[in-house]
Amino acid sequence: MRVAKRAKLDVSASEMNGNLENGYPCQSRDEDETKASGGLSTQEIMELRTKHIGKACEVHFKDNPIKIAYARGQYMYDEQDNRYLDCINNVTHVGHCHPHVVKVCHEQMGTLNTNSRFLYDIIVKYAQRLASTFPPQLSQCHFACTGSEANDLALRIARQHTDAYDIITVDRAYHGHTTALIDISPYKYRKLGAKGKKDYIHVAPTPDPYRGMFQGEATPELGEKYALEVKKLIDQAHKDGRKIAAFISESMQGCGGQIVYPPNYLRDVYKYVREAGGVCIADEVQVGFGRVGKHFWAFESQGVVPDIVTLGKPIGNGHPLAVVVTTPELAESFAATGMSYFNTYGGNPVSCAVGNAVLDIIENENLQQHALELGDYLKEKLLQLQTKHRLIGEVRGMGLYIGVELVTDRTTRNQPQKRQEELFTRQKRSLF
Repeated sequence: MRVAKRAKLDVSASEMNGNLENGYPCQSRDEDETKASGGLSTQEIMELRTKHIGKACEVHFKDNPIKIAYARGQYMYDEQDNRYLDCINNVTHVGHCHPHVVKVCHEQMGTLNTNSRFLYDIIVKYAQRLASTFPPQLSQCHFACTGSEANDLALRIARQHTDAYDIITVDRAYHGHTTALIDISPYKYRKLGAKGKKDYIHVAPTPDPYRGMFQGEATPELGEKYALEVKKLIDQAHKDGRKIAAFISESMQGCGGQIVYPPNYLRDVYKYVREAGGVCIADEVQVGFGRVGKHFWAFESQGVVPDIVTLGKPIGNGHPLAVVVTTPELAESFAATGMSYFNTYGGNPVSCAVGNAVLDIIENENLQQHALELGDYLKEKLLQLQTKHRLIGEVRGMGLYIGVELVTDRTTRNQPQKRQEELFTRQKRSLF
């Protein structure tokens, strides 16, 4: 983990006007119970959602949803003050309402809280610190508010730099909700049927050793075999008179099933793409910031350096912050259009201060090492369960980025859709 000097965490319980619970300064139990019991009932919320919030904006356990009244650390609390372990947590990287984040956010909001084209300290200090965690060639930051914005901007930069338009993506991938990103997200656009895929999108098979086109042990040879499928797409695109602008992939696939790519996959893919004149984009929105344990950035596990890296979700611990990190060469190409880049909220002082606080906490609380140790422990326990339950086909992952593959039969590897839904619903009871 390559980081600059960290700030000292100087928040005391008294500063938060509360006591300690699970290592977190928080309000008194009476205050928390008042918060939990106040406000609208679950039924009232659902009625108002039906009336005023779009139907596509779904909630978990939609047949019997949970109202979360407040959260602390790794726990969320409902209106009856029942405590739930947050096992989603791809956003609250350092825990809900971390006191250092709350303190820094409050202080910055009282000093300077809007983005502008004037000079202010925190954006450059944060950019410098963030860049220090990357290989030296990745040194230029462009700020946005969400991972979707970051990935959309990454496509713009790639297309401007290469003067090409076609994108190679990986099957089952999800990269965001804008129109351009739905186009490169088979996880989403396949729901649209035949009209979903655009002709300028080329889909490589998911390099999944368990369920993919090529199955077996996750060896370098398997990674190279999957990478050759990307080369075939490039060769076919060239035969069709098309040019590849970029290859985009999460460094480990998330929505596609927590897939850890076999060794040498990204190494060879990046080689083929660059030889074709394209650039390589690593989507670290879900897998970055030490979550995989052994590395601060998941792309490091493949021994590669991308041309563009996109960051979101945990970067601001729930605050709207995202960044596109790239090389000086690509940043110069993007600027050469003469069209300046400005994002009304991207890089605002409050978000940058929060992002800086998140880096403080990762360093001072040794969270990367914690992810490695706790992840190894969790995988060990899950593997023990696998010996007892044939429903578990495979346990995979790195650090605290772990997936469990459920099957009806370990030979056919068919997926038990109904059982998966049952297990998801049962989590509602078992996690509190």
